[in-house]
Amino acid sequence: MPVSLLWAVDVYGRVYGLSTAGQQWDQCRDAQMEFKRVTAAQQCCWGIACDNNIYLNVHASDLSIRYQEETYENQRWNPVDGFSERLLPSDRWQWSDVTGLQHQPLDSFQLPSSSWEWEGDWYVDENFEGEPTEKGGWTYAIDFPATYTKDKKWNSCVRRRRWLRYRKYKAMDTWAKIPSQHTTLPDPFSDISCGGWEISEEPRGRLCLWAVSLQGKVWFREGIYHHNPEGASWEEVLLPGEVVQISCGPADLVWAVLWEGQLIVREGISRDCPKGASWAIVESPSSDVGATHVAVGNNVVWVVTKDNKVWFRRGVNSHNPCGSGWISMVGEMIMINVGQNDQVWAISSEDRAVYFRQGVTSSELSGKTWKAITVPRDGDRSHSSANLEKGSADGPESGKTSRDVGKATPTVLEEDTISHEGDAKAPCAGVALSPSQSGSPLDTQWSNVDLEEAQSQQAQTGAVLDSADTCSLSSVATYTLAMEDPYGGDEHPLWAWVSGGGCSVDSHSQLSWFNSVNTASLVQSVLSMSLSVSPAQTAAWRKQIFEQLSERTRREIDNFKHYEQAIEQSVWVKKGSMQWWRDWKPHKWIDVHFALEQFSGPEGNKDGILFIYYNYYEEKKYLHAFINEVTILVPVLNDSKHTFAIYTPERTKQRWPIRLAAATELEMHDWLALLSVSCCDSRGIQGPPAKQAIWSITCKGDIFVSEPSPGLEAVPYPTPCDQMFWRQVGGHLHIVECNSVGIVWGIGFDHTAWIYTGGYGGGFFQGLASSTDNIYTQTDVKSVYIYENQRWNPVTGYTNRGLPTDRYMWSDASGLHECTKANTKPPSPQWTWVSEWAIDYSVSGGTDREGWQYAADFPASYHGYKTMKDFVRRRRWARKCKLTTTGPWQEVPPIALSDVTILPCAAQSTVDMVPVWAISNKGDVLCRLGVTALTPAGSSWLHVGTDQPFKSISIGAASQVWAIARDGSAFYRGSVSPQNPAGPLDQVGHYDFTSHIYRHGGNTYHTACLFVGDFVAFVLGLQVWIIADKVQGSHSLSCGTVCHRLAVQPMQPKGQSWDYGIGGGWDHITVRGNSVEPPHIRFPSLTDTSSPRSLLEVRNTEVDSSTSGC
Repeated sequence: MPVSLLWAVDVYGRVYGLSTAGQQWDQCRDAQMEFKRVTAAQQCCWGIACDNNIYLNVHASDLSIRYQEETYENQRWNPVDGFSERLLPSDRWQWSDVTGLQHQPLDSFQLPSSSWEWEGDWYVDENFEGEPTEKGGWTYAIDFPATYTKDKKWNSCVRRRRWLRYRKYKAMDTWAKIPSQHTTLPDPFSDISCGGWEISEEPRGRLCLWAVSLQGKVWFREGIYHHNPEGASWEEVLLPGEVVQISCGPADLVWAVLWEGQLIVREGISRDCPKGASWAIVESPSSDVGATHVAVGNNVVWVVTKDNKVWFRRGVNSHNPCGSGWISMVGEMIMINVGQNDQVWAISSEDRAVYFRQGVTSSELSGKTWKAITVPRDGDRSHSSANLEKGSADGPESGKTSRDVGKATPTVLEEDTISHEGDAKAPCAGVALSPSQSGSPLDTQWSNVDLEEAQSQQAQTGAVLDSADTCSLSSVATYTLAMEDPYGGDEHPLWAWVSGGGCSVDSHSQLSWFNSVNTASLVQSVLSMSLSVSPAQTAAWRKQIFEQLSERTRREIDNFKHYEQAIEQSVWVKKGSMQWWRDWKPHKWIDVHFALEQFSGPEGNKDGILFIYYNYYEEKKYLHAFINEVTILVPVLNDSKHTFAIYTPERTKQRWPIRLAAATELEMHDWLALLSVSCCDSRGIQGPPAKQAIWSITCKGDIFVSEPSPGLEAVPYPTPCDQMFWRQVGGHLHIVECNSVGIVWGIGFDHTAWIYTGGYGGGFFQGLASSTDNIYTQTDVKSVYIYENQRWNPVTGYTNRGLPTDRYMWSDASGLHECTKANTKPPSPQWTWVSEWAIDYSVSGGTDREGWQYAADFPASYHGYKTMKDFVRRRRWARKCKLTTTGPWQEVPPIALSDVTILPCAAQSTVDMVPVWAISNKGDVLCRLGVTALTPAGSSWLHVGTDQPFKSISIGAASQVWAIARDGSAFYRGSVSPQNPAGPLDQVGHYDFTSHIYRHGGNTYHTACLFVGDFVAFVLGLQVWIIADKVQGSHSLSCGTVCHRLAVQPMQPKGQSWDYGIGGGWDHITVRGNSVEPPHIRFPSLTDTSSPRSLLEVRNTEVDSSTSGC
């Protein structure tokens, strides 16, 4: 068996190594600082030091680590100078890599770190494909790039030669700091694990290094192999939550522990993809106690939970990395580690000793028993029998105090150093004795120890006790460690971390770790004493101690109940680095530090403050926002950054939210989830949305709800829009519709119908921010469109060569942004392509056979046929992408819908069957049967016949159904009832209600308000809400602003003014769940000369909306 090392770190940060052929821990003397933890492989050991940097210790070997740097010198022939460095503009660099694409002059090569040194200078490689070349090492070819030969020919117009230089890794058997490669990580690392050396044999010495940062992110170290032991760079790995610890096995097993106590498993790890592809979640072994530590090997997974219990995962292999079930194991540990051959080491939670799992074989992976490693450390003091005898001979008569005796003798005495005579004086009470040392017979039984009795006896007899029996009793009750030498050689070492990744042992290995001469150590003494006490006595002793401590705590608290608390609140702070869209001109993104400070008062109420620290002309400044003033946190669609906007009432009036950009989408979702929970806590909002909630959809498909008070339409002071709080719900929809009995329907971008299940959270909400049930997987598919533009010229006809003032030949619909097939990406990393680019023929205005639309110029009105005046044309390309997320939604198969409407029942309504009407994506009118509050999905569809396809539908409070056909005709269906859900159909007239007019309101609001379509909401109580294209006075484009019409009354249906709410990026809103009974107005008779009843006055509150862009 080759000699290998077991690595460990003690509680003082010192690193030790234990050889498989040795009998003591050898300290790493070259370590200049303390370490937090280490992870070992066969050829090296990685560690996290107390300065939060990563260090590497590479074991010395007979074969040095050398790396070959190479660059190519390129020349071209010309008739004047012959071969020279004068190259054509289209040629490669004079000094380049083998491909010629990268510029590599000789002076551009630098050593990666101070751990490397150059072996010599640059020299020319005079060999080509194993054969010597002519002097100079040149190889020739016709042109770049081409096939090179060592012989010069008449048509050889270019030549090149290779220059070589070697560098050597010199930091062997010492701790070397890993360079940062000029990239600063966002936060320090808290855990590290290496493995993966069995995934692939090429390149030689390949390793996979995984690390966890303090913010719970996971990083993967790229490019670690024999010739580059330090690796190349760090790359972040996306996560489903915050990770606290990670473990990587020798092969393709990688497990990690989440902050909530769950475990995640990396799937898809292979030779070509060592980082894996996705994560799978595995629940903790105990439903009540989360996991804190995980260790994996080739085919095993060990876990330690928060109560220090050890668990073994059965059924784990490369084909099933998640395993099949948990098995509880004996022992209580604080951490565990799996090394080669699935051997297991652990650190006990009781004595902090390193334990080895014996009996681990390929047929019995869980092993048989734990055995402590009892070898001494390098530099420990030896046990001197002479000193022990001298200390016992002096006895109490020598006049030494207990502290003096503690200095002269070890803490635990050997049996052969104590006289067995019955009249021998016992040593002081500060020295711990075994039962055989007390002078009593060997079979003396231990009895229960009363601490109060032992203390009273000590007070009466002093430091030196006369009775041998009392001394043995007190030695157990007052057992302490020596204070003069807190890290003494005779003291049992306290270990903090162990790593066996580089320790090659198996079940047949002969190890000398368990039969050390230091058998009288502290741990053996404590174990011998504990074995002499029966379980019943131990339970009674613990119960007595607990009762005494509880009584003392009660007495102390009762005496100080009339005092005020010294600390009235607890504070918790989370910080991060982001970019902020500056408030003043010129507006641009600047780097800032972002902090969330949360605090809770004595009554348990929670609140917080957001801080943004920035520099203004080298002066440090900050802006802040109170959590209880935040009204919404909304992700913003941006092509290049992961941005979100923070609204407050004041910033909504200014129409300028706080816009922040995170480095990654995962980081943005982490902050959004944390801030959302903080906002809900400060407002006392928990659980699912109320039945009377207002639902809305953004242009990204995100779902938001607001739960206004019953005084939303209160008179004379209604709740302003800018003070309404919105919170996000998991899922992805295009349209949503609800009513006040809790029935909520939604339609995705792919026309799939969904019903709300009553849960909350989902998506990027995890832990307490999401319910554990009623959360399901939801998918959505949408199309991404780009336009191919061409201009006509007399010579070649239509080509992609436009005028200098023309739009891009491949662009978006506006023509302002270049969008090619190659550079167009899905809306966000959550979306994945599910089809290829294809011509879209379903464009408004029609197309020809090839999908082209023609116009006189850009931009203009397009049509599907060519005329003599058409000098430009375009066609639309579409590609489908798919999103998979989670949320409280269940699918309603099988018909695809384009619109849906639900009867707006009042809150106290007793309607059993709720009418639900819908329009299919083909234009058919449908009525859903069997919809109730208990069965919101209903039972079946009833097809309502029409003579033409429809596009929008709405049902009023009196079961009146209005609809709009695709040609703009308005239809009305009355007498709808549970007995006759279809009712008769009557055509009102042709009003030409196009989708654009009624969905955004505009000048025809007084007519469009009759229809509750996608973007106009009209319910009981005369509430009117719209999504506006643009509001006046906005600082930038305000497409998608939530607006509320004030003072809408039966006698004044147009209302008085608009109240602007949240703005920027909204696409749909429904307020049917907030319906109330309308006020009853008494209309005056024709003969009544008295003045009519005055209409209810409503304050005209016009608030500007904030803008964050679509």
